[in-house]
Amino acid sequence: MFNLLVTSFIIYVAVKWESSGNPDFFSAKRFIREWYLVPLILLTFKEIYFFINLLNLPDYDWILIKIDYMLFGAHPTYVLDKISNPILTEILQIVYSTFYFLPIILAYDFYRRGDIKGYRYVMGTVVYGFYLSYIGYLLVPAIGPRFTLHDFSRLDEELPGLFLTKALRWIINTGESIPPGVPNPVDYAQRDAFPSGHAQLTLIIMYLSVVLNSRTKYFLIPTGILLIFSTVYLRYHYVIDLIAGFLFAVFTVATSPYLFNQCETKIGLRNAREDRVQAVCSS
Repeated sequence: MFNLLVTSFIIYVAVKWESSGNPDFFSAKRFIREWYLVPLILLTFKEIYFFINLLNLPDYDWILIKIDYMLFGAHPTYVLDKISNPILTEILQIVYSTFYFLPIILAYDFYRRGDIKGYRYVMGTVVYGFYLSYIGYLLVPAIGPRFTLHDFSRLDEELPGLFLTKALRWIINTGESIPPGVPNPVDYAQRDAFPSGHAQLTLIIMYLSVVLNSRTKYFLIPTGILLIFSTVYLRYHYVIDLIAGFLFAVFTVATSPYLFNQCETKIGLRNAREDRVQAVCSS
């Protein structure tokens, strides 16, 4: 019933709140029509959690652990423990927590300038990338090294930060369906390690910020590099998750321009902006 209501709302907004005749990008209806995608991504992410539990799918962490060990001759999170310190942990935990804001920062750069086609291309690619990563979660459910190679209950002791780390971890854990203080957090955790959606979408955002020449690239690129490194340092992901995230990102940006242009053609909104998108495809 909930999905039916959400779907009905999307159809209503698409049909009744047609934006092509409304030049005001900041009217309430126009804003909702263009930005409902953000909560939709989060809702879909949460539904994957219920699907995996409903299907009673097994975890494949043991395979990912073996691949990492074969590649590096050691567990990467153990190796990174040697350089851990509270200052670095604090910085990386803050950067890791910016993940969901990075696509919004890039998309809003186009939206505020009235470049609605640029905005739609960024958001379309981001949604496409997220949905591809969700398929990966269903095919290869995994919870990550903070549960398998390390003691999740001792994370704050083994990898302490300074001021914000503990609170940010609590927020992230809550968002990933882990209630605070439960004795068996593994049973609640999202199976969202493979591929690394953080690596995949961050690479996509960094790429789009460059090829679409957004001024936000000067913030997104250094932040993105630190974010990708933090996924392993903070024990959220295996390195093989990052490699898979890279491959998913390449597939996303390689196929997204074609899908975007097909959609724009079908709804009659294709115009001179297409040349810019085609340049992305050819590059």
